[in-house]
Amino acid sequence: MSIFLQMDTVATATNQAVESIATKKELTLMEIIFSGGLVGQLVMTAIFIMLFLTIYLYLERLMAIKAASKMDQNFMTQIKMHLQQGKIDNAKMLCAATNSPVARLIEKGISRIGKPLEDINIAIENAGKLEVYKLEKNVSLLATLSGAGPMTGFLGTVIGMVMAFHEMAASGSNKIEMSVLAEGIYTAMMTTVVGLIVGIIAYVGYNHLVSITDKIVHMMEVNVVDFLDVLNEPV
Repeated sequence: MSIFLQMDTVATATNQAVESIATKKELTLMEIIFSGGLVGQLVMTAIFIMLFLTIYLYLERLMAIKAASKMDQNFMTQIKMHLQQGKIDNAKMLCAATNSPVARLIEKGISRIGKPLEDINIAIENAGKLEVYKLEKNVSLLATLSGAGPMTGFLGTVIGMVMAFHEMAASGSNKIEMSVLAEGIYTAMMTTVVGLIVGIIAYVGYNHLVSITDKIVHMMEVNVVDFLDVLNEPV
């Protein structure tokens, strides 16, 4: 009988220990993130704001660039046909009805028909610079966040380590409380982890946006060359 009682006691103690560990693990993440005092919480708040901005800017720019890249494959064919037939007004109307950077560049060129080809080219280049600026709007901020995120995380790490050693010095005894030291180190490491996550997302997002923007710029250049070739064709 005593053996069964001992087994029940051991089982109960084991279950309580498991439940205690599970509860501790559930609370550990939030405690680590927000247990660094006021300064540590401010650093973590700043990093989370950067994370939100990074995700928002990437998605917003991605949708805008994707929308700008959509264009009817027959657009330039119709433009060439209208110009070859002398229907300049129809070509202008087609450009106005097409919401894309290429259409706006071609419309700028059509509006300069009758002037020297060099003037037309310069007008299109100036309009192209404006379109590229629109595509790259706020993209540079992602590059800034890719560096600012990890740096802010490292700042939190230094602050956490300073707080840990300050607690050690303030204890005034030779015996160091490992829980106090571990709490500061956990907080310090967590700011680094989150900061690096922000940096990685911002860096990858920035390079992806630059890549797809370059493709659109190349598409604009190709279509502008086609348009200028049409103007250069002998009548």
